[in-house]
Amino acid sequence: MQFYSTNRKTSPVSLREAVVRGLAADRGLFMPEVIRRFPPAFYQNMKEMTLREISFVVAEAFFGEDVEAGKLKEIVDETLNFDIPLVQVADNRYSLELFHGPTLAFKDVGARFMARLLAYFNKQEGERQVNVLVATSGDTGSAVANGFLDVPGVKVFVLYPQGKVSEIQEKQFTTLGRNITALEVSGTFDDCQALVKNAFMDKELNEKLYLTSANSINVARFLPQSFYYFYAYAQLCGLVGKPEEVVFSVPSGNFGNITAGLMAKRMGLPVKRFIAANNRNDVFLQYLRTGVYTPRPSVATIANAMDVGDPSNFARILDLYGGSHDAICAEVSGVSYADEQIRRTMSETFRNERYLLDPHGACGYQALVDGLQPGETGICLETAHPAKFLETVESAVGETIPVPEKLQVFMQGEKQSILMPVGFNAFKHFLLNQQ
Repeated sequence: MQFYSTNRKTSPVSLREAVVRGLAADRGLFMPEVIRRFPPAFYQNMKEMTLREISFVVAEAFFGEDVEAGKLKEIVDETLNFDIPLVQVADNRYSLELFHGPTLAFKDVGARFMARLLAYFNKQEGERQVNVLVATSGDTGSAVANGFLDVPGVKVFVLYPQGKVSEIQEKQFTTLGRNITALEVSGTFDDCQALVKNAFMDKELNEKLYLTSANSINVARFLPQSFYYFYAYAQLCGLVGKPEEVVFSVPSGNFGNITAGLMAKRMGLPVKRFIAANNRNDVFLQYLRTGVYTPRPSVATIANAMDVGDPSNFARILDLYGGSHDAICAEVSGVSYADEQIRRTMSETFRNERYLLDPHGACGYQALVDGLQPGETGICLETAHPAKFLETVESAVGETIPVPEKLQVFMQGEKQSILMPVGFNAFKHFLLNQQ
């Protein structure tokens, strides 16, 4: 399959080139030329299928022309060696628990898939050194770092905003060493993301280094996130029969997650609509209200993984709907919550339903509480384990919560990071001296 740039100023490329490049030469994001629709029989039989079986079918639609079926199945099976259960929280409200992977965050799915796909392509090219650049506002760094840990021929550079990720999140990617380097940037997530994007556009860097990105700008990171939308629907069918009015509420920062859901809908998944749940960084909500997209500097919140002031995947949403504001608004609505409301949602949901939410999932769940219409069934994406935001969650619910053993192991490691200013020249100099 060929992949085109959302800016449409360069020729389409192969899957391998799209994965290795990360970003198109015209600074656009890659999109598949064909979005296949599945036949009705697939949806009728889905409730009898496992997560891996469903994911393989979806993966074949995107990657099957470029990756041999046996190898693709192996990649899917290795990626999804954990479950993604759908849990009922209240009447007509469900939580899709995306935190059962190695780093307890939804990004384990895309990061692990991409690591294996990149290793597959890299092996075909003789395993020359690939330098993976990734900006993180929280969970991306840990998922990517752990997904790529000890992958032959790959070095990973994680850029994160100093003092703006939780201690547990930071420990998950600063304690690994080996082929993982953590760069502590004296700025915001948007500054980190700008450094990564500028690196891809720098001629000298790309002549001397083999660069790619593991952010959701990479098709191998964002497309696999569509897997669990299908699996959520399959589980819902197993619980309630055939649901007619399904609504997904998605905590949204860089908008890769909800874009993967919109892709699933385009492939025929019976979803009525989506809710993009924001914290105070609500540039997408303002776009929905005004039709004008106005990026602005991000502000720090307790839902820090969503502290994004210029979400990259907005370009994909625009492309998917042909730039039509009306078409986007017909299928996607938006909400925004301040820290006080997020804390209240965590507290009330735990007290009333005995269900523990993390700050990001709380945004998504509150959107269902506020916006679900009669006859609709809502699924909130719970994107990270609450213990990853231990102090925030415990202060909100007023109780001590257990920390999973996986996180305890990370917390025992010693932090290793390199301070990095926001200026691109310093970052470029650093990369050129890593070879």
